[in-house]
Amino acid sequence: MDRLDEQILGILQENARCSFSEIGRRVGLSTNATAARVRRLEADGVILGYTVVTGHDAPQLRGGLEVFIDVRLDAGTDYETFVDAIAPIEQIVDAVHMTGPYDYLLRARLRDTAALDALLRRLKKSCGVVQTQTRVALRQPTPHPRPH
Repeated sequence: MDRLDEQILGILQENARCSFSEIGRRVGLSTNATAARVRRLEADGVILGYTVVTGHDAPQLRGGLEVFIDVRLDAGTDYETFVDAIAPIEQIVDAVHMTGPYDYLLRARLRDTAALDALLRRLKKSCGVVQTQTRVALRQPTPHPRPH
């Protein structure tokens, strides 16, 4: 992978729908040469796919929060009941059953601290949660191309 491939990947990471002609114009290649490089990057497994990122999936683009919430369940709440209770909460992205002092680690995306407060109250009121500990992500990791 050379400098041009890295530039092409950067453009596609910004906008995966960018045309070959636009990419080529930006990196100084013809449309056909650009298309050939993108197809090679796909064939080599450097580009694994293309996706749509919605506002819900990327609150950091709207100034939202990504949080990690350690959850301890009430002694009377079983794991299946908890998982069923949080299933309809769209802000919760992941729920991982953990070892240690907490039962679950939740990852949630929220628009602001008021929404975080409402989520924590809901977990404690309706989902069998007795204790939480919340950490706020300060920034998202920057993706780096995989070396060959």
